[in-house]
Amino acid sequence: MEQRTFDRSGGSASVVGLGTWQLGADWGTVREADALAVLDAAREAGVTFFDTADVYGDGRSERTIAAYLRERPDAGITVATKMGRRVAQVPENYTLGNFRAWTDRSRENLGVDRLDLVQLHCPPTPVVASDAVFDALDTLVAEERIAAYGVSVETCEQALTAIARPGTASVQIILNAFRMKPLERVLPAAAEAGVAIIARVPLASGLLSGRYTKDTAFAADDHRTYNRHGEAFDQGETFSGVDYATGVEAAAAFSALAPEGATPAQTALRWVVQQPGVTTVIPGARSAEQARSNAEAAALPPLPEETLEAVRALYDERIRPRVHDRW
Repeated sequence: MEQRTFDRSGGSASVVGLGTWQLGADWGTVREADALAVLDAAREAGVTFFDTADVYGDGRSERTIAAYLRERPDAGITVATKMGRRVAQVPENYTLGNFRAWTDRSRENLGVDRLDLVQLHCPPTPVVASDAVFDALDTLVAEERIAAYGVSVETCEQALTAIARPGTASVQIILNAFRMKPLERVLPAAAEAGVAIIARVPLASGLLSGRYTKDTAFAADDHRTYNRHGEAFDQGETFSGVDYATGVEAAAAFSALAPEGATPAQTALRWVVQQPGVTTVIPGARSAEQARSNAEAAALPPLPEETLEAVRALYDERIRPRVHDRW
C-alpha cells in the first residue's frame, strides 16, 4: 500500500489506516477476538497506521492493540493515540503534569517506552491557542515520552491554529464527502507547512456505506443512537453533523456514483485519499471483512473528474447548508 510521510516528524503512514474507536466503545459491543481479527486483517492488507485514544473504552482499545503487537514486534505499525478527554473539558486541565500522567498511562496500556504520536483529543479552543500547552508538548518530546505530537480538532479554525505551531506534526480532522470545508483552507495550509493530515470519520459514521435506511436501528450504547444531537460530545462526530434523514437520502445518491467494482464505502475512502494534502484516512471497522474492504480502497484508480464534480454538486445541494458553516 502507498505510504505517505509525516514531514515534520519523519514518520510515515499507509494512505488507508485504521481507526480503533469501534474496538473500544461507543459503537456497540465488539468481542476481543473480533477486535484482534480486525487488527490482523488490516495489517495483512497493508495498513501500517493504527489510531486510538486513551478514552476509547477507558483504555481498552490501547490495550487490545498492545496485545496484538506484543505477538508481532516486527509488524511495522505506527500507533497514534490521543489524550485529554478523560477529564473535564476546561483549559486548566491541560498542564504538563497531567500530560505526563496521561502519557504514562498510555505508555503502560500500549506497552511501550515512547509513544509514536500523541494528539490532543479535540480540546477546547483556548487550549489550541496556548503557548504553555505547546511548551508542555515539546517537553514530552524532549523527555522521550513521545516521539511527536499533533492535535485532533473539531473546527477548521482550530486546525489552522494548530498548523501554525512549529512543533505540530499532524492535524486530525473530519473530512469526507459530507464534510468538505477543510478543503478550502486547512489542507492547503497543512501541505505548505509540512503538517500531516489524518482524515477521520471518512464514512460519516457509516452513512456513506449506503447500508442504512431511515428505519435502521442502532444499539443503545452506540453513539449513533445517543449522540445524534450532540448530547454526549460534539454533534459533528456523529453522521458528520448531518441530520439522519437527510444523510440517508444523500447517501443513496452518493452510492449511485460508485464506479463499477467499488462499493460506496470504498468510493468514499478513495475520494478522501485523492484530496491534495491528505496523509492518511482512518476508517474504523467492526469486522475483519470491513477492514480488508476499507484497505482495498487504496488500490482503486482515482475517481474521474465527472464523479468528483457530481460528489461536489451533491454536497452543495443537500449537505452544505446544514454543516458547512458550523465546523
